[in-house]
Amino acid sequence: METAGGSSASVLSREAFPRLLEAIRAAGYRIVGPTIRDGAIVYGEIARVEDLPIGWTDRQEAGTYRLERRDDAALFGYNVGPHSWKKYLFPARERLFSATGTADGGFTVQAEPRDEAPLAFLGMRGCELAAVAIQDRVFDGRVPDPGYHARRQACLRIAVECGQAGATCFCTSMGTGPAVRGGSADLILTELLSPERHEFLIRAGSERGAAILAGVPTRPATDEDARAAAARVESAAGAMGRRLDPAGLRDLLLGNPEHPRWQLVAERCLACTNCTLACPTCFCSSSEEVPDLSGAKVERWRRWDSCFNSAFSELHHAPVRKSTSSRYRQWMTHKLASWHDQFDSSGCVGCGRCITWCPVGIDITEEVAAIRATPGASGPARRSP
Repeated sequence: METAGGSSASVLSREAFPRLLEAIRAAGYRIVGPTIRDGAIVYGEIARVEDLPIGWTDRQEAGTYRLERRDDAALFGYNVGPHSWKKYLFPARERLFSATGTADGGFTVQAEPRDEAPLAFLGMRGCELAAVAIQDRVFDGRVPDPGYHARRQACLRIAVECGQAGATCFCTSMGTGPAVRGGSADLILTELLSPERHEFLIRAGSERGAAILAGVPTRPATDEDARAAAARVESAAGAMGRRLDPAGLRDLLLGNPEHPRWQLVAERCLACTNCTLACPTCFCSSSEEVPDLSGAKVERWRRWDSCFNSAFSELHHAPVRKSTSSRYRQWMTHKLASWHDQFDSSGCVGCGRCITWCPVGIDITEEVAAIRATPGASGPARRSP
């Protein structure tokens, strides 16, 4: 049969799933995906199917995350965790180049080698694929970042459509999930799980994906298989824990720079940067020169930074955005408003990470709703009961 996107679909049994991993490794990829560490589902090396969070799920709310056992043996029965795929495409700390002094007073520059094994991202969700597409505009546009470009072109994207939604998810509001659009991934899986079956509907989204799938034992998908997969995705879409209305959002936020809600949220915000570090699209960074003790060699390193750090907006030894309220306003208005001016899209994909991993449970959807409810408001803010 063919799926709605026109690509032929197959069914992979749970017993044959390790064969998929073998085929990916045989194609020269190192597999990274969801695994359990330190009480959370994070992304790490996947050497065998047992490294996946089999039979585990996560419960999330604003400022809350915990693992729980499922009553089945699902391989991908969880929502997104604290890690995003940007940790591999845009590393938290990266050496950009080295420069060595020469005898004539000049210097030579050594570019960083790009010889690491290509990565296969196993378990990408619809919102995460959308996040990578957004970062493509940032790092792989008219002037590509060499490191990002090399890693992005080499990676294999293996998506898994969501079978459940988290309490902080709002991807349907942003149009990024839970279904995976054809062509956005190399392979697209939907886990079909019931007391009677444990299989995966699988379809190729690229020639690379099709070549890998050709070496895996599957059977042709039936209309019943397609209906079962669609039902799981529809169930997840109907169970979103949050909602954000994007209509007129750019003008709403840019038109309310003095709204009292900014000060109200600043009274709670710790400026800890958790939201920006967990966000799959935030890209703020700083660079530093690191010389050796002799002064003959220097390295330039780039590291993640955040617009919540007061020093990030520093000009002439003083920060432009001195208050927490101004920094929160900068983050949210950039993410949801001025990002459209820069990259022709929102900077938010509705993954909910910024809500879950905020220590004080600040909710971006709640803040937008509050400003929308009283546009043009002024005067002292009042805390909701």
